[in-house]
Amino acid sequence: MRDPGPTPVGESTEEGRALLQVRVALFWKVMFFISLLSVVLGAVGAIVKPGLEMVVGLAQLAQTGAIWWICSRGQRSARFYRVMETAGLLVNVTASALLGRHVVVEFAAGHSFLTPEGALMSDAYITLLHVAGIGLLLAVRAALVPSSPRRTISVTAIVGAPLIASIFLVQTAEGGFAWRALDSDAYPWMPGTAAMMWGYVIITCTVISWVIFGLRAEVREARRLGQYVLERKIGEGGMGEVYLAHHGMMRRPSALKLMRSDQAGAGNLLRFEREVQLTARLTHPNTITIFDYGRTHDGVFYYAMELLDGATLQRIVALDGAQPAGRVVRILSMACRALTEAHGIGLIHRDIKPANIMLCTQGGEWDVVKLLDFGLVKELAVDGDVKLTGASTLTGTPQYMAPESILSADAADARTDIYALGAVAYFLLSGSDVFEGKSVVEICSQHLHQAPKPLSARGVTVPAELEAVVLACLEKKPADRPQSAAELRRRLEACPVEPWDSEDARAWWSQHQAALDGAAAQNPAGPRTIAIDGAPRLSRDVAA
Repeated sequence: MRDPGPTPVGESTEEGRALLQVRVALFWKVMFFISLLSVVLGAVGAIVKPGLEMVVGLAQLAQTGAIWWICSRGQRSARFYRVMETAGLLVNVTASALLGRHVVVEFAAGHSFLTPEGALMSDAYITLLHVAGIGLLLAVRAALVPSSPRRTISVTAIVGAPLIASIFLVQTAEGGFAWRALDSDAYPWMPGTAAMMWGYVIITCTVISWVIFGLRAEVREARRLGQYVLERKIGEGGMGEVYLAHHGMMRRPSALKLMRSDQAGAGNLLRFEREVQLTARLTHPNTITIFDYGRTHDGVFYYAMELLDGATLQRIVALDGAQPAGRVVRILSMACRALTEAHGIGLIHRDIKPANIMLCTQGGEWDVVKLLDFGLVKELAVDGDVKLTGASTLTGTPQYMAPESILSADAADARTDIYALGAVAYFLLSGSDVFEGKSVVEICSQHLHQAPKPLSARGVTVPAELEAVVLACLEKKPADRPQSAAELRRRLEACPVEPWDSEDARAWWSQHQAALDGAAAQNPAGPRTIAIDGAPRLSRDVAA
């Protein structure tokens, strides 16, 4: 079966309508300045002898300017812009055709021809120049305005009809207009030549539209993944890039994550595919929702998820510093709810960090937590033939890695996420990480051997009960930590903190939204997820 090739966006969509509006407005803007140039050049003659040329020129200037202004303002249907395009062209070209006949009359009146054949040849010469000039304007239209080849043929033929018909008008002996006599020597060559030239114009415009129409369709097809059309890049994760996209039929905005070409090894593709399959099993409202996933014909793996309106905890602390205890408890409680579901079906995240927890507005609620990026998620009872990380591989974000996951990636369990969530709590309350160092090895060594500095020692004033919960999460031995996300949530909610309610959240977002938008545009990077072969070096460091 023959491949019909890519098709461009339809005018029934908002994207197609908006493109049509912009291009029709641009075309009439070009026409306006062409008319303005004509009026300026004709003004010299008009000063000496005002005539019909100046009147028609000013009328065309007003017409093109009015259509340009109308098409540039507001939002109307695609049909409206098509009518403005075709009807405006028909009126403009008809006026130009009649003006061309007037020019022939004026030229004949100002010159003496030795023979009738000489007068006829001057008529033909001016007429064909006029046809070529108007044909050039139609070529500009074909290049600027989105149009299928079939529509271009129709529009160019309709607009050219009054031009060809006007050639039947000819100068009389008295210098006026009259119908060309049927026995005129101009038949059939002069109207026939004009019609043939206009046929060339139709062919030229059709080819221009066909090429640009096809290129536009190919560009759109290149930006399409399955039913999703990419708009712009909005971020990147450990294994892929994230784009703003929309579903081609449902018009639903989405965030589309793609596997980067430089990461497209067999193992990474398997991990990427498992990420979406495992995340799709999670239904809690504090976990990001997966809509769809697939793979293109050229091997690009992608998945579509809900588009969130908010900011990560990394950006929030970078902007506003340490957060109130009540807000931190609220955030951690919602994160615990999401982890309770994940751990309940045998999944651990393994990359809990501020950049993977987002606060957003959803359903009229503010400060709704969304847990992101399950790219390193591990099944507690993984099949023996699925081995995504080796025993000597350090996988995660160093500032938030539990000691057991540093020593062995396979040792991670639900309490590994508890440790990372405790490190996030420490970061939110103090504005700094639990441990800092000049290298990955130095940071990991501190996680293994050094006790966290109490929040009070950093000058952070929080209820003693909350500080105790945070430090309990950061215990070196998993058995000394809260044993589940549900238990951690109960202990957090029992802490005597000043509540952070929806009105507090609304006020905070109203104050900081503009600054967060600016930070998002600069896309500052937080601590990065890494996967390096570091176990032998870490072992030597620990032994020392």
